[in-house]
Amino acid sequence: MTSLFSESSLLVMEGSACLTPLGAPGTCISLYDCSELLSIVNKGSKSEEDILTLKHSSCGYDGTTPKVCCPGEKRTSNTCLTPDGQRGECVGLYMCKHISDMVKPPVSMETITFVQKSRCTGPSHYSVCCGLPADSTTTNKPTTGVSSVCNTRGIPSPGCCGKHSAFLDRITGGSVTNVYKYPWLVLIEYIEKKMTFLRCGGSLISDRYVLTAAHCVTGPGVNTPPRKVRLGEYDTSNEFYQKDCVFYKGVRDCTDGAVVIPISSIIPHPDYDPEDRRQRRNDIALLKMTTTVSYTEFIRPICLPTTDMTVSPPPNWKLFAAGWGNVNYTHNSTVKLDVELPYVWNTDCENAYSHRRVLVLGEGQMCAGGELGKDSCQGDSGGPLMWENSRGKKFYELVGIVSFGPNPCGEENEPGVYTKVYEYISWIRQNVNP
Repeated sequence: MTSLFSESSLLVMEGSACLTPLGAPGTCISLYDCSELLSIVNKGSKSEEDILTLKHSSCGYDGTTPKVCCPGEKRTSNTCLTPDGQRGECVGLYMCKHISDMVKPPVSMETITFVQKSRCTGPSHYSVCCGLPADSTTTNKPTTGVSSVCNTRGIPSPGCCGKHSAFLDRITGGSVTNVYKYPWLVLIEYIEKKMTFLRCGGSLISDRYVLTAAHCVTGPGVNTPPRKVRLGEYDTSNEFYQKDCVFYKGVRDCTDGAVVIPISSIIPHPDYDPEDRRQRRNDIALLKMTTTVSYTEFIRPICLPTTDMTVSPPPNWKLFAAGWGNVNYTHNSTVKLDVELPYVWNTDCENAYSHRRVLVLGEGQMCAGGELGKDSCQGDSGGPLMWENSRGKKFYELVGIVSFGPNPCGEENEPGVYTKVYEYISWIRQNVNP
């Protein structure tokens, strides 16, 4: 797939002076450190002008990370970014016609949230970042399909999470998913020797927090802490900022392209012992992003569990794991996969491991799987174990977090072990700040 960044300027040093496509002075820095150009990359739909701006802003690569000529001049005080990353001007609410029209009764909660996120420090008491109106090629209204998700701060309430745009069909032994499925899936980026690696997964639980496994962020197996999270991804073999497309029943469905956000803080559970790699109790951690993310059809939070389903699980309770982990013991999948797994009682799980080692599971652990060729695997660590709650409208709850399992993956009668999320609800809520 063709890169949006030119490879013609590979000798420009990091931090060197350069000229932007418009001839203005700039500095050659990492794309991720240039908010103005990164906002273009993260846009759901890019114009031809956007693509040319990115191509002509290139000033080389730092490993696999593009460097860009970032405008060096300070923005004027009235320049701003809209909630969906468009360039705008900070003006009084009633000076921006399409936003002032949005607040005329009746007003939906979705609209109120969008207008609140549009606030900026400007000329009047209530100023908003005024971008292009809805009938322009770019829009500053919420993305299509977001109406079923509440764009609220903090952990969403039931009814505002765990949904994807297409409840269609149903990673070892996994099935390729539809591009809309599991929009809360997150990939975690690590940087070593200027190279980006994708080693763990996670789940988006709010507009600023990702839930993952503690062993993905600390301990002997973590050479460098995670640096960024990638949301809205589907096919990792493509450039992350470009759309991924699949054909489903003759219809071409495409994503908006992934969004990459730096991590501002890493919060492993205080009782996690990174040296105890055999039992992995309290294997849970939170990642706080530097900025909030706007929900779209491809980026949405999953619901946290409201009850402990392991106490009295439904007959033949089926769970789902999803991610980009190993598909044949050696190679990770490049596309999002999912697999259906049966719930396994802890006592049965401990017995299944008795020929390998003594396994004593705690209250914060649970098991699923044990069917030949079906399992979560290396690369899925930190990713979600889910169930589809059919009480009323369908939605997914995050039951577990991929912790450890048999090696090789997918061994018959050997389930995978997961961190049971319900046991940590209080800890999660105490550490997630809106």
